[in-house]
Amino acid sequence: MRVLVLGGGVIGTSSAYYLARAGHEVTVIDRQPGPGLETSFANAGQVSPGYSAPWAGPGLPLKAIKWLFMRHRPLVIWPQMNPAFWRWGLAMLRNCTAARYERNKSHMVGIAEYSRDCLRNLRRDAGITYDDRALGTLQVFRTQAQLDDIASDIAILQRYQVPYEVLDRAGCIAREPGLAQVANKIVGGLRLPGDETGDCFKFTQAIAALATQAGVQFRYGISIQALLRDGSKIAGIQTSSGVLTADAYVLALGSYSPLLLRPIGIRLPVYPVKGYSLTASILDADKAPVSTIMDETYKVALTRLGDRIRVGGTAELAGYNLKLRVPRRQTLEHVVTDLFPGGGDVAGASFWCGLRPMTPHGAPIIGRTGYANLLLNTGHGTLGWTMAAGSGRVLADLVSGRKAEIPLTGLTLPGLEAA
Repeated sequence: MRVLVLGGGVIGTSSAYYLARAGHEVTVIDRQPGPGLETSFANAGQVSPGYSAPWAGPGLPLKAIKWLFMRHRPLVIWPQMNPAFWRWGLAMLRNCTAARYERNKSHMVGIAEYSRDCLRNLRRDAGITYDDRALGTLQVFRTQAQLDDIASDIAILQRYQVPYEVLDRAGCIAREPGLAQVANKIVGGLRLPGDETGDCFKFTQAIAALATQAGVQFRYGISIQALLRDGSKIAGIQTSSGVLTADAYVLALGSYSPLLLRPIGIRLPVYPVKGYSLTASILDADKAPVSTIMDETYKVALTRLGDRIRVGGTAELAGYNLKLRVPRRQTLEHVVTDLFPGGGDVAGASFWCGLRPMTPHGAPIIGRTGYANLLLNTGHGTLGWTMAAGSGRVLADLVSGRKAEIPLTGLTLPGLEAA
């Protein structure tokens, strides 16, 4: 089958790789000059199935109000006139119940665990490297109240047999010796030893090379303008290089997916949430992170990527605005210098932002649409890197007419089954 994949980020490229492995003739189109140059370029670097959780939870509304008074707040909202902004926000609030949080997290952990296993198999079979480490994630708590509030998350981890460790201050320092300098600032942590780290951009480049060897054709510098309909099927893609056709189409355009789907009658519950990162060279390895640390107070992750520290976080609701805002840089600088002073060259760090494609319930949307030959692989939010390999494998199975290896409950377009 001829398959056209729209989008050359980590999700689209992983989909193309698995589609080619399944025997399909695959072409990827992307507006950038190479793979992984937008949201996949400089994310936090976490492959964190154990930390996969929806933002929408029973405590979010109250936390959001408190964050308004923080200088280094995790959430920044620029109200938009766009109705999609309000629909998404109200849907997010509807998911802020304990029951929905538990249900949504269970859907996310399932695909994330599966994806981590697919990534390990891929790394073993293909021998690719991407500054990868398998040393776990440590969520650090600055207050006892934060530490006391992890019971519901632990219950879900236990249900899915996800390994975890609850650590006191000394235990955190044993796992991340660089924290010894600031021991008085933390009270404990939750460690997820099965989590990994790695450079998503380097991985996307590597998987694109493997896909090319498997016969995938990548066409860069092509803008995707519209999906062309013919009854209940997609007839082609209008692009800056003319109309492109295939037997099946996979939409993996992240935050831009809803813009293409709206004109053909599909309202995709995905909205862009801008995230920022710093990438700093390591000055003193003994004062730098060993793996990934998640600062619960500021919702900022600090990840060791080879000889660099990647600091990623903050959520900004500003539509499709990609302006780099100085206060967001100041927040990232504050966290890394507060927890790992002297570890990295913060002054010389590169500053970046990308648009995370977020759903109100947190889980991605994978599978079929109302059009027989159009499938989706989008809406992964902050977890695109975590879920990429598994999502690509699931998508390839669906295109090939095979049953996915994991249940897809909660991962499909509302109202449709992905069988």
